Amino acid sequence: QVQLVESGGGLVQAGGSLRLSCAASVSTFSIGVMGWYRQAPGKQRELVATITSGGSTNYADSVKGRFTVSRDNAKNTVYLQMNSLKPEDTAVYYCYVRTVLPRMDYWGKGTLVTVSS
Repeated sequence: QVQLVESGGGLVQAGGSLRLSCAASVSTFSIGVMGWYRQAPGKQRELVATITSGGSTNYADSVKGRFTVSRDNAKNTVYLQMNSLKPEDTAVYYCYVRTVLPRMDYWGKGTLVTVSS
């Protein structure tokens, strides 16, 4: 069983910064992609950013240049540094992990990020 524990959400003013963290309780060798998705009220869940075990990253166009995803493989932890936050970034942010063997997807419970104007 894989468990994901997220932290770092909260309320911030527009233009501010937050850092999200997600620690995965799973053997290191089996983790592939890690990352973050978000879901705003009334909208579908969408990709924010992902990072492979080799460090390759992928970002949604809406966050490029403002958000940075990183990971610490020794700690099985993925981070999301969010700068220049906008009210439209308000959403519940979900940690995501894809294991390799077996190939399965896991989701955290979500952490709320609220950006006030």
